Amino acid sequence: MKLKRHFTITEIISNQRIATQDELCEALQENGFAVTQATVSRDIKELQLIKIPDDEGYRYALPDAANITRSQERLRRIFSDSVITMDYSENLIVIKTLPGGAQSVASVIDSSDIPNILGTVAGDDTIFVVVKAIGAVPEVLKGFQELI
Repeated sequence: MKLKRHFTITEIISNQRIATQDELCEALQENGFAVTQATVSRDIKELQLIKIPDDEGYRYALPDAANITRSQERLRRIFSDSVITMDYSENLIVIKTLPGGAQSVASVIDSSDIPNILGTVAGDDTIFVVVKAIGAVPEVLKGFQELI
């Protein structure tokens, strides 16, 4: 029963804006679960739900969703603050940064799990990004350019 309720909670917060425990209680009750606020509070802790900002204030979200959002924001911020130029050859993208900026840019690229990127090698102001397939280079490069 608990596992099914947890699954339902993840579906609810993925598809609806839930800002309070009371709203989550109501949504669960509408889905056939007889729950109390105390039960919902325990479920929130067990699922490690967090509140993230949105247009109307804050809402519950799964921790992975928040990490993805923060990761994208961090990637965008670091790119706009540090990257000077980008170019490519075959399956390598070469990124030039401000002096000392390559390590942080490469680190955020590596941790972002961008499809088609095998990894990075960073010096002081230059990064080599290894793209899995030559055909994927334009798509990856375009994504990087949109971050600047």
